Amino acid sequence: MAATVGALAVGRLAPEVLHVAAWPYVVLGAGYAALAIGLLVTGARRQRELERAIDGRSLVPLSFHVETAFTVGGIVLALTTIVLVIAQT
Repeated sequence: MAATVGALAVGRLAPEVLHVAAWPYVVLGAGYAALAIGLLVTGARRQRELERAIDGRSLVPLSFHVETAFTVGGIVLALTTIVLVIAQT
């Protein structure tokens, strides 16, 4: 949910508040929205996998690649936001 709010805040509100060109923030907001969609889809799939694992009494660890992808994606978006905000002020 935070990534969805971030998408709206960065893509729509930041350009108005900072009085800067909108396009970099719209692109960045789209990145946050893509991250939010990925997190929601992964969360739904994970819930289904865990329910099946509980029924079968087995463990289902989350893939290291999935964790890494979301971590790196979040870091890249956060750093890009920081750079954009500092560069525009």
